[in-house]
Amino acid sequence: MNKKEANELKKLFTPANCAISRICGCYVDAEKNKRTELKEAFLSLPEEEAFKYFTIFKSALSGSIGKNMVNMEFPLNAEEEGGTQNFLLKLRDSQLKDDALLEEFYDKVIASYDYGENYYIILIHCAYDIPAKSSDGLEMFDASDFVYEFIQCTICPVKLSKAGLCYNSESNTIENRSRDWLVEAPDTGFIFPSFTDRNTDIHGLMYYIKNPEQMPERLIDELLGCVIPMTAKDQKETFQAIVEETLGENCDFETVKNIHESLNEILEETKDEPAPFTLDKYQMKKLLENNGASQEKLEEFEQRFEETPDGKSAGFVASNVVNTRSFEIKTTDVSIKVAPDKTYLVENRMIDGRPCIVIGISEHVEINGITVRPIAADKTAGETGLE
Repeated sequence: MNKKEANELKKLFTPANCAISRICGCYVDAEKNKRTELKEAFLSLPEEEAFKYFTIFKSALSGSIGKNMVNMEFPLNAEEEGGTQNFLLKLRDSQLKDDALLEEFYDKVIASYDYGENYYIILIHCAYDIPAKSSDGLEMFDASDFVYEFIQCTICPVKLSKAGLCYNSESNTIENRSRDWLVEAPDTGFIFPSFTDRNTDIHGLMYYIKNPEQMPERLIDELLGCVIPMTAKDQKETFQAIVEETLGENCDFETVKNIHESLNEILEETKDEPAPFTLDKYQMKKLLENNGASQEKLEEFEQRFEETPDGKSAGFVASNVVNTRSFEIKTTDVSIKVAPDKTYLVENRMIDGRPCIVIGISEHVEINGITVRPIAADKTAGETGLE
């Protein structure tokens, strides 16, 4: 599933296009006890409640593909009778009307979700009559050939509202505010089956995580049984290690700057593409080869790449491994950040026998908010060195 397809599903969570047939929920306390459950036809909910649920469902389709929204696949054994995918398929096909399946699903979540506070499990069933598209990309709502039937699960923290004072309009007084248990935006969730190429893909799902560095591995492994790809942080660290090892002595300032610039150029060129640009083994090898990697090191790279969790399939999502907001240089004592399109202002030079970072400056220079004069004309004009 790509960003464009995720946005298409978001439109279903509106009053005008609502495709939700049924909603079920289970409120779980910090001791893993089921406190209350919900089973309703979604359209029977009060309008105000429905709007709040729409916001929750849309939240679980937000963020970046490959970071907050992660495509996951099922291993073959998960699709066999008794497997995790097989169970989810039965749950979807029941349209959430089988109480035994619902209770089993809740029990699986409670057993595998390591969360020490209260939370609310929400399940919805949707049936989307997929409109066909004309050659110019326009939707033809009267020309649908397929129905995408799916379930979405969201797990939302439930937290006590903050203590404080409030105005009571009835008594016209300022008084202590009553504290309520509030359902917050989802921390995690998934859509099954995946909506791939605008159609049903029962071999995968789209997983959502609010904080990509807190992936609930036990929940994914035991409830979903999916192959867990590397997190954005792991991808970045693995990419950096591969670059350092493969380039070896050629891993100098200019080379790394060139790699940064190359990746940012690619991201700029592909920013309007629905799927994020991903560096596969061959693209990664070409990038390193163009930046001075030896043939011997490139052969070692191929083996190292194959050994990474994502190496044999997806590779590295480019936006996860390069900082698109700044070009950052760190020494033991100094940190420098430069806009990605201004890297030409920064150079690595030897000055008086010492390696220095040299930054080209304009006439306007501020230090702690104070405007200062540029360096004197009799010194190295337009430059200042930082070790």
